[in-house]
Amino acid sequence: MSICIIPARGGSKRIPRKNVKLFCGKPIIEWTIAAAQSAGIFERIIVSTDDVEIMDTVIPMGVEAPFQRPQNLSDDFATTIDVMAHAVNTLGLDNDCAVCCLYATAPFLQPEKLAIGPNKLNHADFAMSVTSYAFPIQRALRANSLDQIEMINPEQFITRSQDLEEYFHDAGQFYWAKASSWSAGKSIFEGKVAGVPLPRSRVQDIDTHEDWELAEAMFRTLGLG
Repeated sequence: MSICIIPARGGSKRIPRKNVKLFCGKPIIEWTIAAAQSAGIFERIIVSTDDVEIMDTVIPMGVEAPFQRPQNLSDDFATTIDVMAHAVNTLGLDNDCAVCCLYATAPFLQPEKLAIGPNKLNHADFAMSVTSYAFPIQRALRANSLDQIEMINPEQFITRSQDLEEYFHDAGQFYWAKASSWSAGKSIFEGKVAGVPLPRSRVQDIDTHEDWELAEAMFRTLGLG
């Protein structure tokens, strides 16, 4: 049994009404919901929101909004872990149920990548979307107190790029865990974590208006909408 929970609060600050703002002609959450539905792995897709307008927007898309999230879990200080624990406990899910936390602002989501997550839980406590850094982080630079640029790891200056270890960062699309892990409020990195690598061309943070404009341009260039 697999359940998808999409956190979507109404009070986003940097991009007002972010979760239902039109992205390439549709509310951005609609692109995420469509990808989750296309994955064909979820018995239920549930939106966790504090906002009645968001409820009214998503229910016609074929998903559930069976509860209204309390305000103390909808402010700027509420964590994803807190929101997921509340949803799992409110729904009374079985401990072994595979539960995906899927961000509402993930228009580049690939259903086939999302579907990899449950199998990763056979040998990990969490599975999360990741992507590789575009430039070797071993060659990172910083400005010192004299405003001069210096290498953080100067010993790596002559190492060939192909000989440097590849590093990844959170792609910010989805996180899988058993219901018991979410319910207990466990931090993702408390246990074993498996990565689901995504191509860099399908990853874009959308936190500012500039991010939004870039994401829409990428989306159109890729022919996704």
